[in-house]
Amino acid sequence: MFVNSNTINVKIKRGSNHSSFTQEFEVPEQDNQTVLDLVTYIQEYIDPTVSYRFACRVGMCGSCGMMVNGEPRWTCRTHVKKVLGSSKAIEVGPLGNLPVIKDLVVDMDPFFDKWIAVGGVHHPSKNRHQSIEKIDESSAERMFANEAVECINCGVCYAACDVVSANNDYFGPAALNRAWSLVNDVKTENKEAILDAVSSNSGCHNCHSQQNCSNYCPNELNPSASIASLKRKVFASKIKNLLGSAK
Repeated sequence: MFVNSNTINVKIKRGSNHSSFTQEFEVPEQDNQTVLDLVTYIQEYIDPTVSYRFACRVGMCGSCGMMVNGEPRWTCRTHVKKVLGSSKAIEVGPLGNLPVIKDLVVDMDPFFDKWIAVGGVHHPSKNRHQSIEKIDESSAERMFANEAVECINCGVCYAACDVVSANNDYFGPAALNRAWSLVNDVKTENKEAILDAVSSNSGCHNCHSQQNCSNYCPNELNPSASIASLKRKVFASKIKNLLGSAK
């Protein structure tokens, strides 16, 4: 296909899990253009049937996660010039490791099902009639929680994880990162239940510490460190329980 020097060749993976194909589009090149701008142009001016997700456009919500040249990214924060090679072509596909609904739209249910399975829904240590636990901002536990709490569940780390690719039962980095933040939160009631969940066959011990999740996290979090810390926490909890039962 002939490519005009003032256009970008955008290859979009379309279809669903059952049937997929790649379709090429020519998009006018502009200054300060993002990959999300490319997809939006295609949907608005060339083919309105192209399906994708977006919301804020400013790197806040994480809705626009897609695979760009094989790597998971927030497309609203991925400038074309950073990923455009000499071929003037960009490949865009749906986030990896998730079922495809249509084109660039994935089903996030498996991601959030695992998030819930590790105890990701907050269960407070106090009821509404009691005073909430006071947080010591200088405590080590609070610092650990603060490092993990900024996750917005965009799914980029999940798409980047090779263990999820090989083992669909694995909870994945985001869910385990959430678990780590909760077991370090004084307001969490069910810490032992969370530790039991993350030590299951789908849990933290499956992680191979490849750190893809940390390398690709748009918010620069470190899920790999959270998972490593969970492993230590689980081990300490098991030893404590064994010693307690031996008395």
